[in-house]
Amino acid sequence: QVQLVESGGGLVQAGGSLRLSCAASARTFVLYAMGWFRQAPGKEREFVAVINWNGGRTFYADSVKGRFTISRDNAKNTAYLQMNTLKPEDTALYYCAAARGVVPQRSGDYAYWGQGTQVTVSS
Repeated sequence: QVQLVESGGGLVQAGGSLRLSCAASARTFVLYAMGWFRQAPGKEREFVAVINWNGGRTFYADSVKGRFTISRDNAKNTAYLQMNTLKPEDTALYYCAAARGVVPQRSGDYAYWGQGTQVTVSS
């Protein structure tokens, strides 16, 4: 069992930056790929980014490529999502999730989810 807790969300103006953190409870954190997803009101949950167990592979949604960076610190059991040049359309509830596999991009591949942290970008 892996418990995930996100933090770092908030209100920011367009063009600003935020860094989200995802703290995992399990010492087996290193076994999991870590992903970030987001869900805006009235929309389906969508994939944002994923990183493999050792940080050697990452994959991003086209909508965030070049603006967001995913990383992890296995010594701290924590994954991060650095978000730069934020846009109003990035406004959503952001979730981190853990999955076995290399760089899974489907939400159904993820066994463990956090509760989410709200990101709101004002224009």
